[in-house]
Formats: sequence, C-alpha cells, structure tokens
Amino acid sequence: MAKTRPAAAQALPLPPIDFPCEDTSMIIDVHGHYTTAPAALGAWRDLQIAGLKDPSKTPSASSLKISDDEIRESIESNQLKLMKQRGSDLTIFSPRASFMAHHIGDFNTSSTWAAICNELCYRVSQLFPDHFIPAAMLPQSPGVDPATSIPELVKCVEQYGNVGINLNPDPSGGHWNSPPLSDRSWYPIYEKMVEYDIPAMIHVSTSCNACFHTTGSHYLNADTTAFMQCLTSDLFKDFPTLKFLIPHGGGAVPYHWGRFRGLAQELKKPLLSEHLLNNIFFDTCVYHQPGIDLLTKVIPVKNILFASEMIGAVRGIDPETGHYYDDTKRYVAATANLSDEERYQVYEGNARRVFSRLDTALKNKGL
Repeated sequence: MAKTRPAAAQALPLPPIDFPCEDTSMIIDVHGHYTTAPAALGAWRDLQIAGLKDPSKTPSASSLKISDDEIRESIESNQLKLMKQRGSDLTIFSPRASFMAHHIGDFNTSSTWAAICNELCYRVSQLFPDHFIPAAMLPQSPGVDPATSIPELVKCVEQYGNVGINLNPDPSGGHWNSPPLSDRSWYPIYEKMVEYDIPAMIHVSTSCNACFHTTGSHYLNADTTAFMQCLTSDLFKDFPTLKFLIPHGGGAVPYHWGRFRGLAQELKKPLLSEHLLNNIFFDTCVYHQPGIDLLTKVIPVKNILFASEMIGAVRGIDPETGHYYDDTKRYVAATANLSDEERYQVYEGNARRVFSRLDTALKNKGL
C-alpha cells in the first residue's frame, strides 16, 4: 500500500505518521538564521543605534537598499551551498538571533528593526521558495507589554506566509527582568499562536551581561530556564495546543532528565510525558555525536526535530572528526538509537506535524 505524507496537526497530542520510502523523504532544518545578510543591514543597524544618542543620525527604513542579487549571493555562497553539500532540502529561516537585541532602544526601535529583518527573510523565501520558508522575530522590548508584538506577528503570518515565530523570554539581554513564560502577560501572544497554529522557538538574543557569554551560556541557560518555567506552571492546561520548540538540544534538559522528572514529582505535577511532552519539542543543534546519542536515547522521538543552525554559533571544523561541528545530519544518521522510520520522523515527519503551516505549504506544492 502506498505511503502518504502526515496530515497537518490540528491538536496535540500529535497523531502518528506514515513512513514513506527513505528516498522520498525530505530533510527539513527547523532552525536557520540569516547570519549572512548583506553588510548593508549591519551598517543600517549601526546608524539606528547611533540615532538613539543623536536623533539626527537615525536612518529611515526606506534608506536601506539591498538588491535581490545581493540576497542571492549571500544565500547561494553560504546556506544554500552547505545545504546542498550536507543533504538538507528546506530550512525554516528567521532573522539572526544575536541581531534581535531587544534590549537596545525602545519598542519603536525594535519594531522598525524587526520589520526590516522579517522582510529580508521573506525575500529570501521568495527568491528560493524550494529551500527556505520564513519564521518571524518579534519586536519585543524590555518592560513593554508582549501584546504590542502582535501586529508584526499577524503581518508575517498573513502576508509573508511565516510558519512560526521566535519568542525571546529575556528581552533585557541577560538580566532576566521579564515575567516567566507562564505569566499571563504572554497570553495574548499564545492566543495568536493557537489561532494560527504556529509554534514558537524559544530563543534569546545577545547577552549584554558580562557574566553570560551569548552562545556558550546565555542561549543554553535560556533553553533550560524556559523548560523549567513550563514545568513549574500549568501553562498547557490553559493552552493545550500551544507548541514550544526549545533549541540547542534543550540546553541542560536531556542531560538532567532525571532531575526534571524528580522536580516534577516533588511539585506534584503529572509525569513529564503528560505535563510537557505534548507541547514542548527539542531540536538537534547539538554539535557532537555523544550529544545526539544522549538526546535520542532520553527524549521521545516524537519530540525531536532536525536542525543545524548552520553558519551560526559554532562554525569551525572538529579536529577529532574532520567535519564541521554544525553538520548535524551526520550525527542523526550515525546514531544507533534511531530506526529508519524514527529517522524519518526526526528529519521530516515531526516538523510537518509541529509546523502545520509548513505542512500545508508543502502539500500545496504537491510534496
């Protein structure tokens, strides 16, 4: 009997998927950032920041000029080149995480910056529709009601076809002075996420706190912190179909799975499989084989989505293997913990279920 693609997720728990022949499956990378944007973007941002002290230097959004050819060059020589070399097909593509820098300026600063960065990712998806589909950054700002980000979210979903968002639980840049993700101030964002059936990748930005290196500690701390905020709350009772993707393999979560299980037990919470794992997912941005082996041994396969964040935090070659650290497909392919069917789930099936709008877009293309 012919196998079919998995249907779009309407509610969680997610339904089982059918497993196609291996040579017909896609490799979907759910964690890509536009880290190679043309230099004009960074130059414009520098002027915007300078304008915070001297308003006469503040550039207009229309003054930023980046041609389609410049975008093509930035992608073809970088992300797309590596995708072809490493064997991935499609990337969910969002603005550079460290560039979000929500702590800089005020909401108007972030709003203008987010709109520019989101439009660029949309243009990438239009120039390379078979390889990229956009996810949005939000114009968050410390101390500002998260609901102010909703217009940008709506625009990106309805006009740009975005299939997800990035949500920063710490707009302060490493000072953690915002309410936890379970706080009701976040609920308007969650209501829109549920309405559109889009997941949020929980992703902080640059750390301006000298105690926390941006990629080496702040990102991983945030992943762990977000998971614990959800564990101590009953957020998913209020939003049973809300979906969070915790990147970088979940930070410390899989490594300390017994600790989190024990804490949930002491807090009189349900088993983690019931309490969180219908709503929280992890990606494979773990840059060595033992890390992927641990992730795939501890975390249920249905909760793992393939990702690389390539040309991101760790760009070098591992001298022990001779391969790039962020060539994560190698680790997923090599782990003994996954069957071929389970590898399909990690590579494609889970992404299509968690990102239902992605699944719809692929089906509209006959995929």
